[in-house]
Amino acid sequence: MLQPMLDVPIYGRIATLELFRPHGEQQDFLFIATERYKFCVLQWDAEASELITRAMGDVSDRIGRPTDNGQLVFQEVLFCMSCAQLLLIGLHLYDGLFKVIPFDNKGQLKEAFNIRLEELQVLDIKFLYGCPKPTIAVLYQDNKDARHVKTYEVGLKEKDFVEGPWSQNNLDNGAGLLIPVPMPLGGVIIIGEETIVYCSANSFKAIPIKPSITRAYGRVDADGSRYLLSDNTGLLHLLVITHEKERVTGLKIEHLGETSVASTISYLDNAVVYVGSSYGDSQLVKLNLQPDANGSYVEALERYVNLGPIVDFCVVDLERQGQGQVVTCSGAYKDGSLRVVRNGIGINEQASVELQGIKGLWSLRSSTDDPHDTFLVVSFISETRFLAMNMEDELEETEIEGFYSQAQTLFCQNAINDQLVQVTASSVRLVSSTSRELLDEWTAPSGFSVNVATANASQVLLATGGGHLVYLEIGNAKLTEVKHIQLEYEISCLDINPIGENSCYSSLAAVGMWTDISARIYSLPGLDMITKENLGGEIIPRSVLLCKFEGVSYLLCALGDGHLFNFLLNMNTGELSDRKKVSLGTQPITLRTFSSKDTTHVFAASDRPTVIYSSNKKLLYSNVNLREVSHMCPFNSAAYPDSLAIAKEGELSIGTIDDIQKLHIRSIPLGEHARRICHQEQSRTFAICSYKNCHTSTEESETHFVRLLDDQTFEFKSIYQLDTYENGCSIISCSFSDDNNVYYCVGTAYVLPEENEPTKGRILVFAVEDGKLQLITEKETKGAVYSLNAFNGKLLVAINQKIQLYKWMLREDGSRELQSECGHHGHILALYVQTRGDFIVVGDLMKSISLLIYKHEEGAIEERARDYNANWMTAIEILNDDIYLGAENNFNLFTVRRNSDGATDEERGRLEVVGEYHLGEFVNCFRHGSLVMRLPDSEIGQIPTVIFGTVNGVIGVIASLSHDHYIFLEKLQGCLNKVIKGVGGLIHEQWRSFNNEKKTSDARNFLDGDLIESFLDLSRVKMEEISKTMDVPVEELCRRVEELTRLH
Repeated sequence: MLQPMLDVPIYGRIATLELFRPHGEQQDFLFIATERYKFCVLQWDAEASELITRAMGDVSDRIGRPTDNGQLVFQEVLFCMSCAQLLLIGLHLYDGLFKVIPFDNKGQLKEAFNIRLEELQVLDIKFLYGCPKPTIAVLYQDNKDARHVKTYEVGLKEKDFVEGPWSQNNLDNGAGLLIPVPMPLGGVIIIGEETIVYCSANSFKAIPIKPSITRAYGRVDADGSRYLLSDNTGLLHLLVITHEKERVTGLKIEHLGETSVASTISYLDNAVVYVGSSYGDSQLVKLNLQPDANGSYVEALERYVNLGPIVDFCVVDLERQGQGQVVTCSGAYKDGSLRVVRNGIGINEQASVELQGIKGLWSLRSSTDDPHDTFLVVSFISETRFLAMNMEDELEETEIEGFYSQAQTLFCQNAINDQLVQVTASSVRLVSSTSRELLDEWTAPSGFSVNVATANASQVLLATGGGHLVYLEIGNAKLTEVKHIQLEYEISCLDINPIGENSCYSSLAAVGMWTDISARIYSLPGLDMITKENLGGEIIPRSVLLCKFEGVSYLLCALGDGHLFNFLLNMNTGELSDRKKVSLGTQPITLRTFSSKDTTHVFAASDRPTVIYSSNKKLLYSNVNLREVSHMCPFNSAAYPDSLAIAKEGELSIGTIDDIQKLHIRSIPLGEHARRICHQEQSRTFAICSYKNCHTSTEESETHFVRLLDDQTFEFKSIYQLDTYENGCSIISCSFSDDNNVYYCVGTAYVLPEENEPTKGRILVFAVEDGKLQLITEKETKGAVYSLNAFNGKLLVAINQKIQLYKWMLREDGSRELQSECGHHGHILALYVQTRGDFIVVGDLMKSISLLIYKHEEGAIEERARDYNANWMTAIEILNDDIYLGAENNFNLFTVRRNSDGATDEERGRLEVVGEYHLGEFVNCFRHGSLVMRLPDSEIGQIPTVIFGTVNGVIGVIASLSHDHYIFLEKLQGCLNKVIKGVGGLIHEQWRSFNNEKKTSDARNFLDGDLIESFLDLSRVKMEEISKTMDVPVEELCRRVEELTRLH
């Protein structure tokens, strides 16, 4: 298992990550270079669990053309003759230049310099091991497309290259990767598509391999004699360099098995390997010595969810609960899948029974050592009922003789020595769990009754009217009153959950008070007050809980209006610190702990039930997909392992809980690449366009399909295979004027190898009949159908350069056809189209965004306005009548506004850029919608949101804010930037500035929600610092930022 240690934002797109260890250091440093040519050197501080920036800088040059294959950063510790260690970092950022950053012997960076590199088409560069002077090997392609390797020494004094010790010409045409081999062997491995070569000054060895493209490699042994290689189909191989002492005798390659298509391979230890994938889920795998039944040596231990690349998605409400879910087309090649992403944690109901008026729930075991719960105690206003599992694994009513059933139970608990405790208003009863008979009873003094009570395995704490607090200890068949004090006010809630060393005994008690509205910590057994925390306001605490997450102790205190305080609790002194307040709902909250996968979490039952859990030592809150929950208790019975018993309005249900995380992601593996998806409410189906790669010994081919899936089970119901070379490009569900039926329309393109741009495509119209796709009609087009939109009962189609409108016509024979009505030319490639009313917004391949209008009287489409910037678009969406959102291929977002009230035609014909922002993600798709329950009574319910999906697998939300809201949050963001410093000296304002080949400009009219929400993770001191600058109370700031978190 890999444990998450830290999660920090980096203000840049990471181009490269390299580990290295400078002279005299005990641990590795991490070198990061970003795509905007910033770099930093980071060190891990294990004591503080944080990253320290050791060095940083900027390696951009005023002139220079960026290299095609991304940045290549190479570094090595190199030995000089004097045995002093020298380190330098080399970067190939621009064609024809190699940048060198030397370090001095103290590990400090010296001034960087550039060296001219003759080879322009560089495929890979690496430093070689064991050379007397720093030496690089360059794999390059010449102008006749032949590939060669050359070596150069880096002359630090001359600041130039010197011809190196060897070179190797005319390699495999597919050679693309260099692996430098450490000493004592030295040299370099060159990975091609059909051969693997080992090369050094005095040795050359080659072996043929099955044709494949190697995507990633990982070194197994420190001496570099074994490497793991992964190819573009996810096959994992072991490459072994055979050698006698220091002389290489040959190469061997062995097939190990299959993993996700790897982007990176890290050999950890003990035959455990981390396979990082950009095309599917990353994996932790174990390499076994013996193959399994399928001949594979690879055993998957863990999967780490990756939604990327998200090519398309749709937002649907499958459960019909008013909560959106996102269904994505994720992954690529064989790792292609659909992912159903929903917010919050699901409860999967196993059993339920109608019961009105439940006031409390507790589970009990029949003996202290029994791993499973037997009884469920259900309390009502004037009685208590006991349920137990019978032989048929059903819950039925039973008796626990020593318990009193004619009154409401206030608390129930398993106690030491096979005993049970029941607290009612009149007494505390100690009962044997084996014979079920009463062993001892403590009775409330006359004239007093117990109002609140709590217990653990050896202690009972209860309050009677008048502020009396009574502490009992549980012995063998004996209840002993140890201490009794009177407080100045009534007590509203209690807790003695043992979170110290002893799991049966607590030395601290948490007490919530009426009147002074405070939470207090008392010592046990003496009941001396240690800490008092005034909560403020007029709402009393209704539930307190001592709990421990990831080794950190907390006090949680829930109020009657749905607010929750959390404090850090010092177990030794009982002191409370780092007070934070969140709003979970509007009704009183009751807190209970439960376990899931051996980890303790807290369930907060209220009108918006929430699970509180911890990740990276931060408390997180995830809503549960249930309506109001009044009570909950863990119920781990043999028939229902790891389940929860939940009291809702009028019913008691038992269910298991999903994995505890903010987003719940369900994966539907397809084994092929899904490119487009669409949902049809009427037929309860999804339709997708997908393709499968077919490998034969001689060639690779693609087969494209339209597939129909059930929207509940996600089973394939129907398949329509497209023609050879025909690709599915777009899909929608729509209906037409004068026709009540709903159709799926699919746009295709014939992608022929000899054509630069498709000259032919089809529009296919399908109906779903008896769960099958029926082709109703097809229409040939003179190009690729990039986009389809339902438009006023007609079909608006983007075909190569033009926008075409088709109407749905009835033929004389009763069949239907699409008939062209009008069109609009004037685009390079009209890739993305959105419509609203009669307006049509087009995102062009390279001519940014333009606005068209359809004129009913003339039956014509005209251009109204355009953005004259040259943006290469990747997605567009209409935010409102006047503002349109775009994403382009330099990872920026921007918004344009139409000047409908401009004074001149020229002004009205220009879409003005009003917002700019560097997202740092390649957006493939925007969709209106939300992943959260929209409660109409909340302010947040009124904020429109757009969801986006990216190549890296990010799902993000863009919310449109009112002017006042924006100004307030903009000021907060400015304050946060002063308090939160970016890792590696990277600056937030620079990172978010709009940036393409032509210009860099500050972000405007966009705010970074992730940064603003990080306010909630700050220490109290930093919160107060910001509160002072903003002149807004901390509580108010927390409330405003929390509201934002409800948007996603």
